[in-house]
Amino acid sequence: MELIENRLILSFCDNGGSISIENYIKKGGYKAIKKALEMKPEEIIEEVKKSGLRGRGGAGFPTGQKWSFVPMDNNEHYLVINADEGEPGTFKDREILEKAPHLLIEGAIISAYAIRANEGFIYLRAEYLDAFRVLKSAIKEAYDNKLLGKNILGSSFSFDLHIYPAAGAYICGEETALLNSLEGGRGIPRLKPPFPATKGLYGKPTVVNNVETIANIPIIINNSGDWYRKLGTEKSPGTKIFTISGAVKKPKVCEFELGKITFRQLMEYAGGLREGSKLVGIIPGGLSAPILVGEEIDIPATYEDCSAKNTMLGSGAVIVIDDRIPLVKIIRRSVQFFAFESCGWCTPCRDGLPWAVRILRKIEIGKGEKKDLDILYEICNYMKGKTFCALGEGAQWILRVYIEKFGEKILEV
Repeated sequence: MELIENRLILSFCDNGGSISIENYIKKGGYKAIKKALEMKPEEIIEEVKKSGLRGRGGAGFPTGQKWSFVPMDNNEHYLVINADEGEPGTFKDREILEKAPHLLIEGAIISAYAIRANEGFIYLRAEYLDAFRVLKSAIKEAYDNKLLGKNILGSSFSFDLHIYPAAGAYICGEETALLNSLEGGRGIPRLKPPFPATKGLYGKPTVVNNVETIANIPIIINNSGDWYRKLGTEKSPGTKIFTISGAVKKPKVCEFELGKITFRQLMEYAGGLREGSKLVGIIPGGLSAPILVGEEIDIPATYEDCSAKNTMLGSGAVIVIDDRIPLVKIIRRSVQFFAFESCGWCTPCRDGLPWAVRILRKIEIGKGEKKDLDILYEICNYMKGKTFCALGEGAQWILRVYIEKFGEKILEV
């Protein structure tokens, strides 16, 4: 069966993209903003709720519900777009930022109008220099065409949008750590509650959403929430951008309806496994998502199916693992990434992850023993449910699953 993409967002990236405002308008851009400004803010939120859109940054929280937590008053509110794409294997947001910046800008304007925000920030990964240049130019075009700034398109709504180069820390992908960094502080998570929707940037109500999430908003407003809801599955509506990398012949960025493709099919869509190797497993949603093995890779790519297999769809970064690289090296590199990127705020994460890396290095040089796996599992137990944020929790989760699924095979080097 031929696999056919449903390129809703990526259609704006095709054929040279829509970097200029002229090209974006030719592709149907900036129609949704006119429609949105004729609606009430609460009507937009209701439309997003109807769509069932879930956050595309990893957690998958319902977007409309998140917006509804913001107080519906006329006080100072903020919109923050998380473009700090730091999850290894993930490069979906980069595609949007570099090829369809106006789609993000239009989504930001509509989102800000819905939550009554008059100022917004794009928290951009500092290494994305091309994206910074493209975004800067696109924002200027939007201002020149009265789509940003005072009284947008002659309405009473005003909105200013800024780019903020990120601090280069993976932990700042966590929304409250991002807000601390945006305020000029140290990028460490905040205690929740209060949640950003009621007390966020500068202590004001704030919505933090991922780039792909915001890019869906103009499409939903143009076509209606009910239309969008018919795509995908009941619990995973819409389309999802997948980035496929690792041991495949042709790494890809693609967009499919959720539930209409399996992880094995995604691997095949990227040309299949590279020659002369055997499949070990597939990481379904970025480095922090536990690996799928055997028949597990035949499950549909949805939030609910991943959850049922003790993993997560996450960022949609599909990483294919084969047997050319020793399994322990993959595990060690994964845990080492989280150890390096830990903010160091809590003891289980700060001390537990480097300890695990030292044991994995011992195994990697051929000195591993079965008791080392027992110690690693015990480290996971010390960390599970005891870390301040999801970074350490995610790291122990993937390590635990590797041990449970592969056991003493990890000792083979």
